Amino acid sequence: MENIKQKKCRECGNLFTPKKTTQRDCNWQCALIQAGKRTEKQKIKIDKSIQKIRKQNLKTLSQWKAEAQKVFNEYIRLRDKDLPCICCNRYPDSNDWLGGLWDCGHFLSVGSHPELRFEELNAHKQLKSCNAGAGKYTKKNYTVSKQYRENLIAKIGLEKVEWLESKHEPKHYRIDDIKQIIETYKSKVKELKCHTTA
Repeated sequence: MENIKQKKCRECGNLFTPKKTTQRDCNWQCALIQAGKRTEKQKIKIDKSIQKIRKQNLKTLSQWKAEAQKVFNEYIRLRDKDLPCICCNRYPDSNDWLGGLWDCGHFLSVGSHPELRFEELNAHKQLKSCNAGAGKYTKKNYTVSKQYRENLIAKIGLEKVEWLESKHEPKHYRIDDIKQIIETYKSKVKELKCHTTA
């Protein structure tokens, strides 16, 4: 019979010579304690899973929409990562006071056109400075909107821009619809990230 190397007991830490190569505890008392610890860990894991499910079930439709919007926005920023801002056609320089961070900017706002919230043609990478701080009636808002439209026509064509600007049926999302949108865009984000690292 070949020599079996000594092992360190998982429970008490003492060295012992196992009777089988798969033996990991020095005696049955230590094995019993370890089995109890495994059971406790499994119970904690199950409890965490149950809590997660309960938390998901308590989410409101607006909370689900916010989660979907976050994943959708991430996809748009990744999709357009090599493109300049859709409004001003520039990349931020190193001393940009906003740190060069990007938004997913909607051509037609989510507030006034909720049916286009998850429409990819309506969303493009935009500098935070172009996307934020433009009031509804300010000159800046008019200029930003005008530049967005001009650059959008160059990017996707006049026909698609006019389609965006036309009347659309309202969308009545249910939680299941939103969950599907989340899964779709998580998958798209994963795919783009794989291509980026490849």
